[in-house]
Amino acid sequence: MNVIFFALIAIAFVVTGYHQLTWVAPTADAISPMLALGNGIIDSAKGAVTLALGLVGVMAFFLGLMKVAEAGGLLLIIARLLRPLLVRLFPDVPADHPAMGAMIMNLSANALGLGNAATPFGIRAMQALDTLNTSKGTATNAMALFLAINTSSITLLPTGVIALRAAAGSADPAGILPTTLFATLCSTVVAILSAKFYQRLWPLDPPATSAAGETTGSPVDATSEPPPEVTLPDAPTDGYPAWVSYLSLLILVSLIPVAVVLGASLGPWIIPGLAVLLLGFGVARRVRVYECFVDGARDGFEVAVRIIPYLVAILVAVGMFRASGAMAFVVNGIGGFTAALGMPAEALPMALLRPLSGSGAYGVLAATIADPATGPDTYVGYLVSTLQGSTETTFYVLAVYFGAVQVRRVRHALAAGLTADLAGIIGAVVACLYLFG
Repeated sequence: MNVIFFALIAIAFVVTGYHQLTWVAPTADAISPMLALGNGIIDSAKGAVTLALGLVGVMAFFLGLMKVAEAGGLLLIIARLLRPLLVRLFPDVPADHPAMGAMIMNLSANALGLGNAATPFGIRAMQALDTLNTSKGTATNAMALFLAINTSSITLLPTGVIALRAAAGSADPAGILPTTLFATLCSTVVAILSAKFYQRLWPLDPPATSAAGETTGSPVDATSEPPPEVTLPDAPTDGYPAWVSYLSLLILVSLIPVAVVLGASLGPWIIPGLAVLLLGFGVARRVRVYECFVDGARDGFEVAVRIIPYLVAILVAVGMFRASGAMAFVVNGIGGFTAALGMPAEALPMALLRPLSGSGAYGVLAATIADPATGPDTYVGYLVSTLQGSTETTFYVLAVYFGAVQVRRVRHALAAGLTADLAGIIGAVVACLYLFG
């Protein structure tokens, strides 16, 4: 992100400098290119803070609801539904191994849009998977598959994106739910298939052996749990019957055409319905919903305030890049080709940046839907919102999770993740074209 941030600002300055040196004032009161760039910096910085302040209330509301659902055990219910499926997907991981529980909790948190809660579970899962690794420093097939699924996991509630759209004045902030569900389902299926296929092209080297014929490296203990770096709730050690999991998956898949066909009619019901359902779930589970909601809302307030510096940084950089004319030059060069495929030039920066930087993509999303020329409720607004809600930052996830276990040879993990990202982009375009194109 350091390179991207500096590159955007440096290119904007150089391009504007060239325009300034060759500029001839058409009128006496005309604004010079460099002065316009300076004004753009100030306006972008003010806009970032204004956007973040508008985000505080909405973020607090949604994280309050999610806290109630989490306290009521919704995370554990989803985890039990996933367990029979993951046992089949990861035959190299014993069903009772700590890695299985950590992976289940990680994917469950991602499904609910709880990115902050998903990361600790993901790190714990990688640490546990490393105890099964006989080639230390090299990603196993299970590690690569877990990373691919993690970067593309099905998102049921993209709460952060909904909150940002609401803060930007969207008339239908939850309208991206059907498009996000379709795009994440596409990317997850492709992630699994590509990881299984690519592992044949990048075979895992056999463990090195000593002169005495003994395997070198750390001994493998399939029953020991690595020391977690954070205190996490226990994952379920059992799951629902397999038929329940498969039935739930079938119902989820069947919801996609229903959401696509009835998306416009269901849209106004989504946010009020979520509030009633999640709070009602908490009441049924004997959760003190008011106190729990307040605790979650407090976390949402802190999150919204904490992202202000990131929003300022990326919105200023993107604003400079746009004001200099460099963005128009880049996207117009290839935008004509991608526009025919449903990817307008205005959405290209989001598609290109999403796998590289989460904060950068978040800033691009904020800048796009805050721009009066696009806005949150246009085709471009829906598309960039879906892209943000349906894919993960592939390079960041690989760096954090593999870095936690000192894996340097990632094998096919990156290829599988990027293939899943491409599938998610295609799925987002198809869904948005059908509903909003």
